[in-house]
Order: sequence, then C-alpha cells, then structure tokens
Amino acid sequence: MSSRPASFDELDRKIVTALMENARTSFAEIGAEIGLSSTAVKRRVDRLRETDVITGFTATVRPSALGWRTEAYVEVYCEGAAPPRRLAEVVRGYPEITAAMTVTGGADALLHVRARDVEHFEEVLERIRAEPFIRKTISVMVLSHLIPESPEAGAALLAPDGAADER
Repeated sequence: MSSRPASFDELDRKIVTALMENARTSFAEIGAEIGLSSTAVKRRVDRLRETDVITGFTATVRPSALGWRTEAYVEVYCEGAAPPRRLAEVVRGYPEITAAMTVTGGADALLHVRARDVEHFEEVLERIRAEPFIRKTISVMVLSHLIPESPEAGAALLAPDGAADER
C-alpha cells in the first residue's frame, strides 16, 4: 500500500469504468476502446493497484445460487458507546454478515445479513442480540432489488456448508 497520492486522469477513469463493468475485459480490449496499447493499460492498472485505487477483482454471483435466499438489514443499538473496533471484531465472526458499517442517527451500526431462510436469519439475529453490548436490533427484510446489477444484489461470500444444496 502506497502513502503517496494517486494521480488519476481521464484515461484512468475510463480503465476503471471498463474494469468495473467487466473485470475480465482484456487490456487489449480496453486499450482499443480508449486509444492505448495493452502494455500502457497494464502499466496504468498496475499503478492503480499499487496506489489502492483498484483494490481487487471479484465475481458477482446470484446469492440464491449459493444458498442465500433471505436478506435483511439490521440496525444495531449498543449499550453505551461501543467502539467501532469492537463491533468490527464481533461482526467478523458471522459469515452471514456480508457488510457492516457504523452510521449516524439513532443506530450505532448497520449490518447486511444473508441467510438460507427466515429460520436461519432468526438464529443469526438471536446470536447478534446475545452479544453483551447489544441493547436492541431493528431488522428490515429485503423483498427485491430495484437495481439488480448493484453490488449489493450480488454476493461475495459463500453460504454455510450445505446451504447451496437445499432446495
């Protein structure tokens, strides 16, 4: 990881946009589209990775194909002021939590939870509520994604063992 500021020009923006649309696009294809050689595109991608503009490449997968059929957002309210570091330690212990962040407003944190089904979600919610510093939770179940191509609609984690086998 570099501490120097990243220079970022219009060609970099076009490269990043192309990779965000399809991370498997070849450097030659990107170069042909933006007027650079594949070698020049590779050099720029390497620099963008070194400066943490590009932090990785992933596959977007339909969550239900992996056994995640239930999805919810959970507001977490803590006793006193729970430090973000402690919240981060706790949520890392739950494979069902696919995203977690501290937030402004009444809640202390917001969790994105995926589960096999409602019963599994309920079990996860009870484990979260059992954490010693959790005062209460408020859950909102996701019914559908209005922007199905958004990153939130995909999954980066695999479902628990055997979940994809359940029908």
